[in-house]
Amino acid sequence: MNRRLALATAAFAIVLPLALSGCGNKGPLVLPDAPAETAVPAEASVPEPAPEATPAPAATPPPPPASGTPAR
Repeated sequence: MNRRLALATAAFAIVLPLALSGCGNKGPLVLPDAPAETAVPAEASVPEPAPEATPAPAATPPPPPASGTPAR
């Protein structure tokens, strides 16, 4: 039993540092470089204003409510 405990302790002592070391970069994290800004011509970014449509006048006004109907 004593030999089994020694073997388990040795395996734990070997596996623990390997598990904690991981497989990533060492040291501080490195962020990717920012993408270069592309120059956009000012003319292409400003669309032409669309012509404004004028509303058509109503052909006839709506009829007045009858005297016996409740107002809504």
